[in-house]
Amino acid sequence: MEISVGRVPVHYVEHGAGRPVLVLHGAGVDHRETEACFEPVFEGAEGLRRIYPDLPGMGRTAAPETLRSADDVLDTLLDFADEVTDGAAHLLVGHSAGAYYAQAMAARRPAQVAGLALVCPLVPGVRDVPEHRAVVGSGELGDDVFRSYFVIRTPEMLERYERYVAPAAALVDEAALERIGARWALTPDDAPGHASAYAGPTVVVAGRLDSTVGYAAAIDLLDQHPRASLAVVDDAGHALPHEQPDLLRALIAEWLVRAGR
Repeated sequence: MEISVGRVPVHYVEHGAGRPVLVLHGAGVDHRETEACFEPVFEGAEGLRRIYPDLPGMGRTAAPETLRSADDVLDTLLDFADEVTDGAAHLLVGHSAGAYYAQAMAARRPAQVAGLALVCPLVPGVRDVPEHRAVVGSGELGDDVFRSYFVIRTPEMLERYERYVAPAAALVDEAALERIGARWALTPDDAPGHASAYAGPTVVVAGRLDSTVGYAAAIDLLDQHPRASLAVVDDAGHALPHEQPDLLRALIAEWLVRAGR
């Protein structure tokens, strides 16, 4: 499906009916990764319309020259949320860079966000990032990108990588991501931690072995979100949604209960 947001035709897929759940993927991939990881998470949850967009410059969503910064992408995502939800209160889920945008969306429009889930979130002030290492499997399985992403290197994880992650690489607009990445920090009024704290039901899930964003900065989010639960998961890296699906399902299920009250 596709919907025009200003000059940006945003491609997305959706499943189910009911309260909208907007799920944002990270950098360098597309909706297929979050769809593959979160559809099993939402299995059995009734009354949810799950919406998975391709972020600008990735998948089938173009990033025109007018998008020159993270602020421009944020504005596009806010307008997309308005259009696709018809202004209804919705749930927000983000992985990695998608979580960075989700935080800002919730801070900008808290009345429209019924709950916020941040998985391996990119946040300002990333620190104490651990060195990458495998906890299961050898260094001989898969390619360099797979080995730099997964800490659990099994044939099952390799199959998921080759099916849901790797195909997006060919669709990435590298020039657009470089242009936007040069101004990746949201302006202070919009940046997580600088806008009013989002006070709704929140869950933060971080991988203890995440060599991309670490987990230390994610702990700081507890001070910004007064209704946040936090889980730092051992034996999980930045690919936590792939590596620890059962635990993620349990954490999201508890969050959905709180958001439904």
